Amino acid sequence: MFDSLERHSPMALAGLRVISGLMFMQHGAQKIFSFPAEAMGPFQLMSQMGIGGVLELVGGALIVLGLFTRPVAFILSGMMAVAYFQFHASTGGLYPLVNGGELAALYCWVFLFIFFAGPGAFSVDGMLAKKR
Repeated sequence: MFDSLERHSPMALAGLRVISGLMFMQHGAQKIFSFPAEAMGPFQLMSQMGIGGVLELVGGALIVLGLFTRPVAFILSGMMAVAYFQFHASTGGLYPLVNGGELAALYCWVFLFIFFAGPGAFSVDGMLAKKR
């Protein structure tokens, strides 16, 4: 029964990649443009929050497109690991539900999965590979 689902894995992976990237871009847009919600403070590019915002917006867009998917996913996974341990676990303990770090932990693991699994279907990386 489940063997027939295997053929849909590339499309399911593409769905995970696109939705994760779009959701991640929102965090960057919030930090940079105060959209769709007010940011925590004024945008300063050369700050940890500024660099994080750029990585979230640009990295999320690259993930959506499936362009440079594996290296971008690796960088974003590492960024989310740092965010979890620096901002969440350091102030509220290791349990994500207690320290508010559920999203950071989840993004970390989703991007790590995408790093290993690749972009799936409908990606620029896949189109470029076909041309070679």
